[in-house]
Amino acid sequence: MDFFMEFPSLSRAELASLRRSIDGAFRDFTRSWAETLESFFNPLLRFLVWFENLLLATPWPVILLVLGALCYAGARSWKITAASVLAFATIGYFGMWEDTMSTLAIISVATFLCIAIGIPVGILMARSDRMQAAITPVLDVMQTIPSFVYLIPVVMLLGIGKVPGLIAVCIYAIPPIVRLTNLGIRLVDKEILEAADAFGASPRQKLWGVQVPLALPNIFAGVNQTIMMALAMVVIASMIGVQGLGVPVLRAISNQYLALGVMNGLAIVALAIIFDRVSQTYGKRLQAHRKGHGHD
Repeated sequence: MDFFMEFPSLSRAELASLRRSIDGAFRDFTRSWAETLESFFNPLLRFLVWFENLLLATPWPVILLVLGALCYAGARSWKITAASVLAFATIGYFGMWEDTMSTLAIISVATFLCIAIGIPVGILMARSDRMQAAITPVLDVMQTIPSFVYLIPVVMLLGIGKVPGLIAVCIYAIPPIVRLTNLGIRLVDKEILEAADAFGASPRQKLWGVQVPLALPNIFAGVNQTIMMALAMVVIASMIGVQGLGVPVLRAISNQYLALGVMNGLAIVALAIIFDRVSQTYGKRLQAHRKGHGHD
């Protein structure tokens, strides 16, 4: 006990001074770079707004038709397709169509960004133990740090709006696809790689012709988890100006509207189940296809 009493630590005044200097440095950085960062993210904002407006302007029968076609293309199951279309029709019937389209827009763009960034990073990790050792702690921090903590610098830099919400969703949702891409490539059988070497395959041919195709079931499991985690962030993202199903849930919490909160919460659950079933079924089909190829 005496040891801990005598443990050297900063005084309150020194801690306050340290915090003030960090806050001051970050404020200076924000004033210097905020406009540059806003202009950098401006094309992303324009695309997100365009995609959301497109979904909102498209007549609902067309949306249902396209969603049904996408569900069937992914799952190849009439049951999942019919259930998905029915779920979206029910959401529209209960007056949650516009919020659902806004949520669908941000989840789709966030998932696309996570795939575009996460798969190359996962491949990089799989090809280098040093990169894996460097990136893994970053992924640990991204997965464990409370989302409200990293919302502070994001909002300070970019203000309230769609882009900060999108960045917050991506920070929270990207680790699974990075980890599972890395894992999938590392799990490829060494004998298969030796056979590819024996046929004179270059490292690039070995990666894209052997490792990535064999890792696809794992990669799609990562996509599935990324979508689930992105949907989990919908309510928190609504706190910083992202329109969608999270806004009514937030209003319901503030005003104790039980029915409003439950209905919009169930709409988020319905989206999650649809995305989960379609992506999981596609991943299983892909795995079966690969096994069939291998057996042949």
